[in-house]
Amino acid sequence: MPHDAPLLPAIPPNMPQVRHNRFTRWLGRTVLRLGGWRMVGTLPDVPKLVLIAAPHSSNWDGIWGMAAKLALGFDARVLGKSSLFWWPLGLLLHRLGVVPVDRNRPQGVIEQAVELFQHSDRLWFALAPEGTRRPVEHWKTGFWKIASRAQVPVLVAYFHYPERIMGFGPLFHTSGDMQADMAAIRHWYRPWIGKNRGTV
Repeated sequence: MPHDAPLLPAIPPNMPQVRHNRFTRWLGRTVLRLGGWRMVGTLPDVPKLVLIAAPHSSNWDGIWGMAAKLALGFDARVLGKSSLFWWPLGLLLHRLGVVPVDRNRPQGVIEQAVELFQHSDRLWFALAPEGTRRPVEHWKTGFWKIASRAQVPVLVAYFHYPERIMGFGPLFHTSGDMQADMAAIRHWYRPWIGKNRGTV
């Protein structure tokens, strides 16, 4: 990687951000630099969106993804089982942007995520569409349903291990045809290769 290559994209004003912390920003940048990673693409100036990342083929994806989150300082939220929020783990999970979800509530997980959007001025909601590190024939449709019902766009992000790149692509806006949208998004991911595989 050339020394003058930009490590981080520009931060748009409407992106949800955590309170500025010089140490965590430095830590995230340092982890990415030591790992040889750089980030490419443009972060959209949008207050609400669903962020998906693929290919997800290794636990390392979470480490590099968290380093990017710290380096950029963006406030991305993910859902986690409410049973995990015991002290002191719950405090850490809250700090990392994990939102407890009650699987026993009459409303399903998708409805709880949509409700979260409805009660937030700014929210970037992140998840892995594959739902597992193993190759899958069909992606989970939860991210599409959340984006469609909350009427927010989908931001595609990718890991490309051969060149140590984490990138951001275009915004996808859902249509009334879930199958066509899912096929188009999955096709967009075909060039990118994860640690152990590409996108099937």
